[in-house]
Amino acid sequence: MADAPPVTLRTRKFITNRLLARRQFVVDVLHPGRPNVSKVDLSEKLAALYKADKARVVTFGLKTHFGGGRSTGFALIYDDEASQKKFEPRYRLIRSGFATKFRGTKKIKGAEPSKKK
Repeated sequence: MADAPPVTLRTRKFITNRLLARRQFVVDVLHPGRPNVSKVDLSEKLAALYKADKARVVTFGLKTHFGGGRSTGFALIYDDEASQKKFEPRYRLIRSGFATKFRGTKKIKGAEPSKKK
């Protein structure tokens, strides 16, 4: 999309969470003329806005408002990769590419702990 309409980001409820080594906030995305905005685009824009690495930005819970043109979600910016791997849920680590999903059956997965003994 070369002629994509502009996207405006607004943040609110900004909290610097020192215990979890991250910044967390609600993101309001204004995107008139577009159905929605991808999480990759949002993470790039938020990383530029807050002078952070694109890989440290995690966005989730995005909901498009009725009628379009506006979305609201949640975003986290971790201070470093170690804290991101420590505190992020496994499914979000898999989405961002920091962990791999287990491929196999439940039987194989259940037999692994007994094989390690």
